[in-house]
Formats: sequence, C-alpha cells, structure tokens
Amino acid sequence: MSAAGSSAAQAMTPATPRTGWHDLPPAVRAAIEAHTGTVHHAETITTGLNATFTARLLTDTGPVFAKGVPSARAAAQRREALINPHAHPIAPRLHWHIDTAGWHVLGFEHLDGHPADLSPHSPDLPAVARMLAQLTDLTPPPTGCRRIEDPWADAGEQAGTDATLLAGNHLSHTDLNPHNILITNHGARLVDWSWPTLNAPWIDTACTALWLIAEGHTPTDAENWAAAIPTWTTATPPTLDAFAAINAALWTQIAATDPRPWKLRLRTAATSWAQHRTGRSAKVGTETT
Repeated sequence: MSAAGSSAAQAMTPATPRTGWHDLPPAVRAAIEAHTGTVHHAETITTGLNATFTARLLTDTGPVFAKGVPSARAAAQRREALINPHAHPIAPRLHWHIDTAGWHVLGFEHLDGHPADLSPHSPDLPAVARMLAQLTDLTPPPTGCRRIEDPWADAGEQAGTDATLLAGNHLSHTDLNPHNILITNHGARLVDWSWPTLNAPWIDTACTALWLIAEGHTPTDAENWAAAIPTWTTATPPTLDAFAAINAALWTQIAATDPRPWKLRLRTAATSWAQHRTGRSAKVGTETT
C-alpha cells in the first residue's frame, strides 16, 4: 500500500457524520429486522462517502451490509436498487430495501474483503483487471441510466472537446475509487452503483487508470496497465484525449468547490494525464506531418 501521505484513497473521508444502528428510528430498525430477524450486533463502517448509515449487521439470517440515507436525498440509492439485478454478480446482491420513517435503507449480500490497493506493484491489480474485463458481460436496464455525455457535457465544453466522443450503450459504474473495489477470495467486486451510466465500453477502465495515477502510477504506466484489458482496444487516441481533458476540467471544478486533499490529488492526477495526452498527440502530429 502506498504511504498515507501519497494515497488519495486513504485521504477520503465521509461527507456526512455516521448514524449508528441504535440512533436509527425504532420503526426503521423494526423494518430491517422484518427482513433479517434479530440484529445481534451492528458494526458501523466508517469508509465510504455519501451514506449516513453504513453498518455490518450480524443477524438471525447471517451477516448483512446495510447502508441508508434520509429518504429526501435517496435518489442515488434508488438508482442503485434499480441497477442491482443488472450489475450482479460483479456487484453484491441486494437482498432488500426499505423506505420508512424518513429513511431509505439497502441491505446487501455481505462481502469479506478489503478495498483495492491501486498503488504501483500492488498484488490487487490483476484481480481489478479481471473484474474490468468482465464488466462488458453486464446488460443495462431499459431505464435508470444516464448517458455519460449528459452529465459530462459542461466539463467537455470547458475542456474544448465533445463529450459525445465517450458515448455508447455499455453499462458502467464510473466511480472506481479504491473503496468501491473490494478484493475478496472470489476476485474483485464493485460496490456502490449510485451513478450508473451508458457509455463506451472502455470508460470504467479509464476511470480506474485515473485512480492509478492518483495512487502513484505515471500516466504512461497507467495506460500500459489498461492496455491489457480487452475493451481498451476500442478506445482511440482522440477519445482518450477527450476523456483526459474532460476529467481534468471536471476535477478542477470539483476541487475548487470542495478542496479536500483527496479531491486535490485527483485534480492533479487528471491534469497530469491530460497534459500527457496533449504532449503525446502533439508528438504524433509532428511525426505524421
């Protein structure tokens, strides 16, 4: 694992304070136990960014991973519940979900594993590559997914490129931060499908490559790693240039709004990749004239 001072993933902290099991309204706990039987122990999980309640529940029916937010801001969780049958088995199976007493809670298959280490020479990298190669086996739902060119249109305009270069009909996760990639005895699994999109088949590999750069890889090394994943062959230099430029603009916007250390590191990583792509394209253009 890379040192804490140089790891973007280790600097990630929750956006909201955690609510414990016993702090949930009694009606919410009762609704959960209607699915699980008695909850004998609840261990709050501190990783992850957006859920207010995240816990490992030991219940009559076995261990469950549960996460929840107030119902008024549960749009992302509702998308995740909708997408889950289409994202399994790369995503853990959703067993149940409830929306009661002002809370929306999801209950998932519990996975034993650890967040992926994406630093150079990490032993987790082969499992991550195998998981990315399997993503094209997923079938997207008929509704519930935005097309990537829509949420990234503004960043594309700012970067002077066209986000439609990234368009496609493949189901993608797009938030490949190491906490969302769990390394288990059965391989890498991808959790927290809150932002599913339809796009080109190589986008999730590119999103992972960006995190590799943030965790200490050079842009060249990250691209060479990605090149071993079959979908990468469908990317062209102009589409990779567009992805890098859009993400540099996107993370510059994000870090300006919320300059937490890990977001600043992603901005630096995205900017360095975009500069690498610009220099590479300029070199290729010179060689072909």
